[in-house]
Amino acid sequence: MSPHFGAIQIGVSLNIRRSDGRIHPAVVASINKNNNSVTVEWLEKGANKGKKVDLATVLLLNPGLSAPGYLQSSRVPTPLPLTALYSAKGDKASTNQWVVHPQKNETASGDSLVTFSEPVLVKQRKSHCLLEIEKLQKQRQKRRQQLLEFQAKRAQNVNVVRPNYEIMCMIQEFRRKIDYSKMLSPDPTDDHRICVCVRKRPLNEQETLVKDLDIITVPTRNVVMVHESKQKVDLTRYLEHHTFRFDHAFDDTASNEFVYRFTAQPLVENIFHKGMATCFAYGQTGSGKTHTMGGDLFGRSQNCSKGIYALVAEDVFLMLKKPTYEKLDLKVYGTFFEIYGGKVYDLLNWKTKLRVLEDAKQQIQVLGLQEQEVCCVEDVLNLIELGSSYRTSGQTSVNAHSSRSHAVFQIILKRKGKLHGKFSLIDLAGNERGADTCRTSRQRQLEGAEINKSLLALKECIRALGQNKPHTPFRASKLTQVLRDSFIGKNACTCMIATISPGLSSCENTLNTLRNVLNMRSSDVVGHRPAWSPEVLLFKLSLLMHPTFVTVSKLFSTQCNFLSQSESQAF
Repeated sequence: MSPHFGAIQIGVSLNIRRSDGRIHPAVVASINKNNNSVTVEWLEKGANKGKKVDLATVLLLNPGLSAPGYLQSSRVPTPLPLTALYSAKGDKASTNQWVVHPQKNETASGDSLVTFSEPVLVKQRKSHCLLEIEKLQKQRQKRRQQLLEFQAKRAQNVNVVRPNYEIMCMIQEFRRKIDYSKMLSPDPTDDHRICVCVRKRPLNEQETLVKDLDIITVPTRNVVMVHESKQKVDLTRYLEHHTFRFDHAFDDTASNEFVYRFTAQPLVENIFHKGMATCFAYGQTGSGKTHTMGGDLFGRSQNCSKGIYALVAEDVFLMLKKPTYEKLDLKVYGTFFEIYGGKVYDLLNWKTKLRVLEDAKQQIQVLGLQEQEVCCVEDVLNLIELGSSYRTSGQTSVNAHSSRSHAVFQIILKRKGKLHGKFSLIDLAGNERGADTCRTSRQRQLEGAEINKSLLALKECIRALGQNKPHTPFRASKLTQVLRDSFIGKNACTCMIATISPGLSSCENTLNTLRNVLNMRSSDVVGHRPAWSPEVLLFKLSLLMHPTFVTVSKLFSTQCNFLSQSESQAF
């Protein structure tokens, strides 16, 4: 046996260090002189295990087994501190080990001197558990690095001037993928039994001052999209797209003349054929109803020449000059009244209180309502200006000059003193939520409750009219009682203009308005699919804009009707 193996022999028990840092006894099974190592064995969990250990490591752990006649150099390293045996976390053993290789040198006296080289860091085999831990640590560090890079990139895009700059960029990116060429000059529809349209107003001065965002997109002539801002659990902002379809949709660039062409103008000829036409504006307070019906507003004054009131009057007098209707000898009259707090007031007669009764023929009569004959458009404008000056208005949290009553302007055609046709133009009061009026006076709260009650009754009447139900609940409010002749009869036709605000602060109110309008005509719903991705939305919009979409849809519905009739006949 080589003298530097000392007392290490086969069968001797000694301590060894495992790869996970544990130290336990083992028995020498063989000695390898060629590479200065020993093979040891031990019993673990009922099984014999073994490994090869170099001599220097054995002598470091078992200094009592070294040869007594052999001297060690002062270069033997000091024991490693505890921190060297464990990882930085302190919960796992280090997989690296310091190893000292012995060297035999001859002294001048002929004695052998065993010296040790400098300690060398030798990597040993890592356990599967340690490898998994290191893998998880690398993945965690990678995720943290990606998060830091994302936050740094987002910080570069933050604009301190616009608080919702990130949402604005997402909306602009979505709009860049939309083709707006299909929005140009749509043709008016022919069926006007009931027509539902939506008009978006531009951002007003107050919204522009606070840097509010425009979240309404009108990609086609009959589709409106609302981009609702949402936030995930990790505070990441994203958009939820709501899609609605109507008969017509107008963006913020549409003028009153353009809106009138597709809403009220097709109804004018109906009153010359003994029909009853109705056009009204519905929406949140401050969304542009009075501007659409009456014209441009300048504080409490109004330019009535650019509203639907005046545009209808112009077309009525133009049609009276046609030979077909000139021989009928029709007279034109105008009335203007408001419904406030469930009561009716005449705006052309010093706000005189009126009574609404039903006669023996079950016809609604407004007792005391003053009808003034008009001969030209200027006479109609004078009536509108006079009535608008007496209309009830008030200040709300949204609008400084909010209309607090339903204004009804009627153009009546009479032949030999009898009713021939009637066109009712209604500027409804803005629908309100209790959360918006909780800090106002009691009078404003009562006004809001009465307004919502009458709007609900109107919605039910329009729904019954659109679905051709046998009963129309017009007795639910004074508003629907006065407009009874517009809801019943074969020649009754209605047009509804829903006005919406484009601001991010009005998103919830805008969605409520659009959903209420869709509930009035459930057959007009394209589908409310907030979960659609932007790619799916763009694909569906491209289908809607394709000229063969209508033909395929009609063919599909015809086949479905044929199959359903065949099944019913079979049973």
